[in-house]
Amino acid sequence: MKAFLHHYRFFFGGLIVFSIITISLFYSALKPAKTLPIYNPADVNPELVDSTIQYKSKYHTIADFSFVNQNGKTITQKDYDGKIYVADFFFTTCGSICPKMTTNLEEVQKAIRNNPNVMLLSHTVFPETDSVPVLKQYAIKHHVNDSKWNLVTGDKKAIYAMARKSYLAVKLGKPEELYDMVHTENFVLVDQKRRVRGFYDGTNKEDVQRLIEDIAFLSEQ
Repeated sequence: MKAFLHHYRFFFGGLIVFSIITISLFYSALKPAKTLPIYNPADVNPELVDSTIQYKSKYHTIADFSFVNQNGKTITQKDYDGKIYVADFFFTTCGSICPKMTTNLEEVQKAIRNNPNVMLLSHTVFPETDSVPVLKQYAIKHHVNDSKWNLVTGDKKAIYAMARKSYLAVKLGKPEELYDMVHTENFVLVDQKRRVRGFYDGTNKEDVQRLIEDIAFLSEQ
């Protein structure tokens, strides 16, 4: 028996290698390819979407915008043309979820530092207090790279409209105070065509890691 196995050792070795390769290819063929959904208002929790567009199920894209960043520069959609980016909503005096969200966005910033096609965009929900100098101090505190990450302020109605009608990510605030919003933990992933491709819990490390992986996936498309 030993002599038989020794004589045919190359045959059996080749058969084993062939079997491993065949099984691997078969598994790869069965394993579904990674995809990311394209979100429309109808796909999202209605609490996070303006009532005028809740039933829109196709062709949703981020609207044009114009805000002012931490350096006093006007930032528009043109600064994000052809870019993948992550959007969120915060305010500088928030003592609950914002510090953790901002710390996690710092990690995202580190992950994309060498990718020129990815940026970040954070909107204050309290523009009446988060002025340009206030945003600048916040940016310095959190190691914001000005070429990658804009912290923006501007007209409250415009920020409200972006949150509810474009990013589909923010709940209504007090009904007696028009255009007030309850900021959420959502990070919103936007692709090169201004489409919403994902929502992530900005306070959760595992979800933030998933965001980083999805950014890498979109970058390869």
